[in-house]
Amino acid sequence: MTGPTVSVALATYQGARFVEAQVRSILEQSRPVDEIVVGDDGSTDGTVDLIRALVGATADGPRLVVLPPAERSGVAANFSRVLGATTGDLVVLSDQDDVWHPDRVEAAVARFAAEPELDVLFGDARLVDADGGDLGATLFGALPVRESELLAIERGRPLDVLLRRNVATGATMAVRRRAVDRALPVGAGWIHDEWLAATAAVAGRIGVERRPLVDYRQHGGNEIGVVAPTLRYRVRRMLEPRGERNVRLATAFVALAEWGRSHGSAHDLLRAKAEFEARRAGAPRVRPARLPVILGQFAGYRRFASQGMLDAARDLLQRA
Repeated sequence: MTGPTVSVALATYQGARFVEAQVRSILEQSRPVDEIVVGDDGSTDGTVDLIRALVGATADGPRLVVLPPAERSGVAANFSRVLGATTGDLVVLSDQDDVWHPDRVEAAVARFAAEPELDVLFGDARLVDADGGDLGATLFGALPVRESELLAIERGRPLDVLLRRNVATGATMAVRRRAVDRALPVGAGWIHDEWLAATAAVAGRIGVERRPLVDYRQHGGNEIGVVAPTLRYRVRRMLEPRGERNVRLATAFVALAEWGRSHGSAHDLLRAKAEFEARRAGAPRVRPARLPVILGQFAGYRRFASQGMLDAARDLLQRA
């Protein structure tokens, strides 16, 4: 086959209920893939055997690589080892419980061919229920992803968006080989797809696929699913205990700032974000004592916090 080689990075765990539909959708792509790399995180339900049977039953199908069994390490670590084992010029990420539209790979290959500077492509998805029924919503609509955010990414300003929040979902993502190699290993405190998007925003270019080319299944057992940001949800988030979220964010953006410095890109902006998150994480446990810290960071909340000044209120009101 001419053109770039395409690998699928498929991370699995107890996926026998849904993985057949996903693997069949991969095998039935209008532009065939060259390689499927599977990393299983300790399934006991026959997930891997099912994948072997499906791929092995195809004539002239893709090369199947099943990584050695791993103890339960979580979705991020599992995806990281799968990404590192792929060999394709392009790597398309796959959840175990979704279904690809027939032209997902074809569309990605065409975009990367037309845009040689493109490193990461992510897109929208159609939300479906456990049985594949259309929920009448899209991923971008449910998150929600604003048009201004998509335009900023498309116009070459992805850090304006991604330093506030991640909007690139791994199940919709395709990555050029150089961006995979540049990003690995995944930085401390990061999920694999967030890290791929963030490092591409720092040292490369990100594109958006506006058409939903994946059915993103919501079934209650998703490792990472969609939670609609309703008013009730936001109030609950504001009043819940602080936990380790702020510490994780501080750790994550220190790692990204160090990565950016090592790659000679955007390190001043990344350092400012890391310092902002470190001050949030170090705010006093006693609520009234937090107020001076929060008041001193108004500019940071406006620029770097996912919910802007609502996050300032949350940082003030959350229980320690």
